[in-house]
Amino acid sequence: MCEQDGCHVEKDDRWFSYDVVAEDSSTHARAGVLHTPHGDVPTPIFMPVGTKGTVKGILPQTLEQVGAHIVLANTYHLAMRPGVDVVSELGGLHEFMQWHGPILTDSGGFQVFSHEEFVKLSEDGIKFRAVDYDGRWFTWTPETNMDIAQRLGADVVMQLDQCVGYPAPRAKVERAVDLSSRWAERCRAAHTRPDQALFGIVQGGMDLDLRLRSLRHLEEMGGFPGYGIGGYSVGEDHETMFESLEPLVAEHMPRDRPRYLMGVGSPSALVRGVACGIDMFDCVLPTRTGRTGTAFSSEGRLNFRHARFTHDAGPLDPACGCPVCRGGYSRAYLHHLIRQGEMLGSILVSTHNIYYLLDLMRRARVAIIEGRYGSFVSDWNDSEASRDW
Repeated sequence: MCEQDGCHVEKDDRWFSYDVVAEDSSTHARAGVLHTPHGDVPTPIFMPVGTKGTVKGILPQTLEQVGAHIVLANTYHLAMRPGVDVVSELGGLHEFMQWHGPILTDSGGFQVFSHEEFVKLSEDGIKFRAVDYDGRWFTWTPETNMDIAQRLGADVVMQLDQCVGYPAPRAKVERAVDLSSRWAERCRAAHTRPDQALFGIVQGGMDLDLRLRSLRHLEEMGGFPGYGIGGYSVGEDHETMFESLEPLVAEHMPRDRPRYLMGVGSPSALVRGVACGIDMFDCVLPTRTGRTGTAFSSEGRLNFRHARFTHDAGPLDPACGCPVCRGGYSRAYLHHLIRQGEMLGSILVSTHNIYYLLDLMRRARVAIIEGRYGSFVSDWNDSEASRDW
């Protein structure tokens, strides 16, 4: 293990590896372990999102308590505020956040491209205006993006890529695939930090042939320690997503590398994604919906703004073992907090939602190891919990 975030040692495959420990015979689901310098990550796993260096409203100790093994942070937002110099000066992201387990940072490319008319794209990189901060123009190349990622110091970082929304003309998606592939090669050449894994990203929109072209390009470079699957959950419905996602993952992606579906986080999408062979998921959904008083539950989604909870003395979800559901907080109290805009309401519901997804993946892992994931999926689809829309 690296003794401090700024250490420099020779590259060694022992820093990162992925072991498949079980595969389900009736689906493509598998259970594994991702080994990183800051700890092991059992998969399948949901990764809470700490966009600006914090999972909103949740203490790092609470994340540990509810079973988080790895968290995310966002390269774009941290580069804007407080700036990579500050994070690096203060010991790197683990020390800065006071989260000492594994961290994954995305490239920030999705956030940059969301600026739309304030983005100028070229072969060299991206010029963009930070309209959500001070309005200044910045230029990111694959090389500068890797420099930021290495100085932030996460365990896993993602290549700079171009993510195209849905729907989009095939020609635009095709250009994004080819540009992302060339940028992946430059990211790979620029990334030198040995205690940090660089994941390539498979793009291609909803076109399976373009997805396979993207994957082939990444493998022809010599492969990556893991693969992100980007460009989904960008406007399409889940059925459209799974039309290309399922064959891509189940039939074509490397078996010995972790597969990370980026930005997907509804419970039913996780259950189905695991059946396809996905290992890692992230999404802001549990905290974003938590802040508005909406919770996942064994009864489906619950909106605690509704008046029907005014006199309900029961726990948020009697089938849940999280600190909120076991802590004596009634549905009536949660309704009161949410209706009054009290921050504790958002914190409690967000905590529950994160636990709910982590526990769902824990139970999925057990089912895979026991060889019954097919029945796990069937039971889920027949349950009220699957009404998570």
